[in-house]
Amino acid sequence: MKRLKRRSPSGDTRIIYRRRKKHIAHCMICGRPLAGVPRNKKDLRKGPKTAKRPERYFGGVICPDCLRTALKIAARASL
Repeated sequence: MKRLKRRSPSGDTRIIYRRRKKHIAHCMICGRPLAGVPRNKKDLRKGPKTAKRPERYFGGVICPDCLRTALKIAARASL
């Protein structure tokens, strides 16, 4: 919870607590926001596994562009 100092109508300074904004999942390599990953924890807990992250290698961890380059590098290194 985030603590904020606010002045009440009586003139007293009070500390109020607010929830922090829900963050968006980001790519671990380039930092771009990931698509297909829900923001709410409620959706992550209750929904089916296929709705929690994309169905591909490293789905929900890295973006498709970074995955494409990583697979290219791995394929070229194995030759």
